Amino acid sequence: MLRIDDALAVGALRPAMQRMWELSAGKIDALATDTGGSSPVFTVDGRYTARGWTEWTQGFQVGSALLQFDATDDKHFLELGLRQTKALMPPHVSHIGVHDHGFNNVSTYGALLRLMREGRIDDGAKGEAELALRVSGAVQAARWQRTEDGTGYIYSFNGPQSLFVDTIRSCRALALAHRLGHVLMGEHDERIDLRERLLQHGRNTARYNVYYGDGRDIYDVRGRTAHEALFNVNDGRFRAPSTQQGYSAFSTWTRGLAWAMLGFAELVELEDEPVFAEAAKATCDFYIEHSPADGIPYWDTGAPGLARLDGYLDRPADPYNPHEPVDSSAAAIAAQGLLRLGRHLGERRYTQAGLTVARALLAEPYLSVDPPHEGLLLHSVYHRPNGWDQVHEGQRVPNGESSMWGDYHLRELALYLDRLEDGPYYTFFAGVEGGVA
Repeated sequence: MLRIDDALAVGALRPAMQRMWELSAGKIDALATDTGGSSPVFTVDGRYTARGWTEWTQGFQVGSALLQFDATDDKHFLELGLRQTKALMPPHVSHIGVHDHGFNNVSTYGALLRLMREGRIDDGAKGEAELALRVSGAVQAARWQRTEDGTGYIYSFNGPQSLFVDTIRSCRALALAHRLGHVLMGEHDERIDLRERLLQHGRNTARYNVYYGDGRDIYDVRGRTAHEALFNVNDGRFRAPSTQQGYSAFSTWTRGLAWAMLGFAELVELEDEPVFAEAAKATCDFYIEHSPADGIPYWDTGAPGLARLDGYLDRPADPYNPHEPVDSSAAAIAAQGLLRLGRHLGERRYTQAGLTVARALLAEPYLSVDPPHEGLLLHSVYHRPNGWDQVHEGQRVPNGESSMWGDYHLRELALYLDRLEDGPYYTFFAGVEGGVA
């Protein structure tokens, strides 16, 4: 179980955050000239490589430069982020084949719009950013499948039968588009409300991908998540839980859990609905109870090799163990969810848990201090069932490598912590706070 440090303060993490930003700068620059035009996904022998599945990590690459500028005021990274946004991101705005618009476009166009609103950068490209976000949100909302009760969800790239827990954070695209006054135009000029689709998707994710330990879920554990919920596309009825990247449908893939923690915490900040708050609390509680002492989880809570790690929840995670890999990227995502929920609810337990996880991530063996290694956050796992992660010679499980989403979310976590003290408070919707509500 996560051993929460009740005395830890943000100020105590400042030297580690400063060191992280210093290391981050060189890694962003190295990657800017080393991608060969493809989206960097994860590292192999310390160098970023692509993986042809979906281009869901491009926004994290470009957005990392914008986070670096945000934290350090180094205009070199602003110029890089602007240049890469113009060169790389337009195809993602109208990408009809993925559920990743919030990852790609809010991390880039959304970040730029927020910086413009804060007066940090020139607003000459405001119209371009706003149009990109309007279109992105509408395209994301068009991936719609109805359920038997007449509501619906944004379906994953697997097809209309598939509701991914990941998408809860990617739905930020709908929120921004709605607040910019946009709607999705359907057949016969039907005006489709983006906020309503966001809310329906959130409620259905909370209903079908999160377990609560009572009622329908009496057989299961409160706060556990299923990566995927499957539906009959003919009548919209729920059929079964499933997973693509976890160990099983009845265990918890910890990065999916982390997406739920952060996605619902952000939704609560945006739309203070009890169902979102309950989903956020349940998933955050599960994470605290089922993570090792330092808060860095193994890749799946039901992974079979954990049975051979006696007492693994009572001590810090071991990324070099011979049985199961840890996933530091899940921790980077989850820490921000814990912090946001703690602040919103005024519950110190979540805040201190988030700080405790952040402290572990900002130090070795997780922080990548070797300049030639292009990754920033070590011991991230991508797709264990597909065997995509590198297993080094002499090791039995993946370790020592990085992912683009892990690196991005470590940077975003540090920026969030910076702004807790120095403000303004960091939210994805800060750039459109004055829009349609």
